[in-house]
Amino acid sequence: MTAVARNNVKIHGDGTRTLMFAHGYGCDQSMWRAMIPAFEKDFRLILFDYVGAGDSDFSAFDRTHYSSLRGYAEDVLEIIEELKVGGITFVGHSVSSMIGALAAIEKPSYFENLIMIGPSPSYINDGDYKGGFDRSDIEGLLDLLDSNHLGWSATMAPLIMGTDQSPELIGELEASFCRTDPRFAQHFARVTFLSDNRADLPKVTTKTLILQCEKDMIAPIHVGEYVNRCLPNSQFEMLQATGHCPHMSAPQEVIDQIRRFL
Repeated sequence: MTAVARNNVKIHGDGTRTLMFAHGYGCDQSMWRAMIPAFEKDFRLILFDYVGAGDSDFSAFDRTHYSSLRGYAEDVLEIIEELKVGGITFVGHSVSSMIGALAAIEKPSYFENLIMIGPSPSYINDGDYKGGFDRSDIEGLLDLLDSNHLGWSATMAPLIMGTDQSPELIGELEASFCRTDPRFAQHFARVTFLSDNRADLPKVTTKTLILQCEKDMIAPIHVGEYVNRCLPNSQFEMLQATGHCPHMSAPQEVIDQIRRFL
């Protein structure tokens, strides 16, 4: 099976420069739909689903291959190689920020830019580093996900989207969480929330834009600032948007920042 088929790759636009959009945990490529019209006239857009998400091929899921974020980064590189494209601007939401970073470390020549929306290299507090959660908090969330997938989805969707966002957006995120296969959701949650990629950040040489929101319970402001300090070639932009999903709740602001950066 090709990576393009396995990851349900969709291509929009026919511009000379390429944007690759990578969704966050519990989501799929449909979460980028508000961004597509703004870029498809001038860019070639690559959208895809990670294995286990959206309309990807679930039979391709392998616990060993996907035991760390590097397995997902390898899939990103395989998609790029099959499509025979280069000079990519990789736009990663949440955990995909680190997946993109790992891919760019492995094959820096493939990437022109990285754009990280709400990145976090580690979600767990560790000494002077404040990731936002104690390990016991993360373990509790993972236990809830294992025992009550629908309950976890209903609890976490408003917290992740932002409690001040519209009920429609919160409902859309909850629905996305709910329709994700529980086996994949549980596995990817552990890989995501127990990962620690702090040591990888200084290895990223690709020019990077970090987009940060206020009131982001998943990736607080000081985490985005930490990522900016650790990346040797990055710039940090604070959005007026709140919550963890500004590409859904405030797409125009994200579009404007990306266009300015490019």
